[in-house]
Amino acid sequence: MDDFYSPVAEFYDLVPRAHAEGEAALRKILAEVDPSAGPVVDIGAGTGRTCRIVAEVLPAVRILACEPAPAMRAVLTHDVVADDDLRRRVTIVPDSAETVALPDSISALVLYGVLGHIGLEDRRALWDRVLPRLAPGAPVLVELLPITRPMALPKMELAREQIGDLVYEGSLEAEPIGGDLIRMTSTWQISGDAAPTRVVRNVSEWHTFGIDDLAAETGLAGEQLTPQTGVLRAPRG
Repeated sequence: MDDFYSPVAEFYDLVPRAHAEGEAALRKILAEVDPSAGPVVDIGAGTGRTCRIVAEVLPAVRILACEPAPAMRAVLTHDVVADDDLRRRVTIVPDSAETVALPDSISALVLYGVLGHIGLEDRRALWDRVLPRLAPGAPVLVELLPITRPMALPKMELAREQIGDLVYEGSLEAEPIGGDLIRMTSTWQISGDAAPTRVVRNVSEWHTFGIDDLAAETGLAGEQLTPQTGVLRAPRG
């Protein structure tokens, strides 16, 4: 998987502040997880926002945090090493979904903001590795875009935050480019009297599908939790 996020890693944690629904859904489902069934695997752990939630909701569970983007992983490592509890429980690896070595039993799998970067054949390969390892009833939590088929997305606000004397404004727009793909362009403008205005743009591609498509791919029961999050559940045996 390509490094889509390092160019905008410095802004990554500004977005969840504006979109808290996905984190609330994650907390709700994780509260049902049996931590004795194995580690929680967080693929595309980013700067650690999901990892910290897992650790908080499940204070006894071990966590495998996979993040291939060096800039994102640097922030994740900084946070983990500064917290004695996280340092003991969180293992950080630089692997992608396609290459990470998975534990024999997984109590929950978190795929927030990453699965759309993986095409159908690579997703099938991922499911082939994941499904036999899911503990009975284990959830697979996914965060997607609120669209299930390619379409143009008009510019939408991602976040607007003030840090010190500077204002950070982020937006996202997208256009279909063939097949199930859309091309997403995120734009960040940083402005204020303290420094010249700076504009950072980042372009990536995203495969469009929904929770029903993932349920069909995996054979697991699927449930839409919010417009951008859903859960697949392994059978309870």
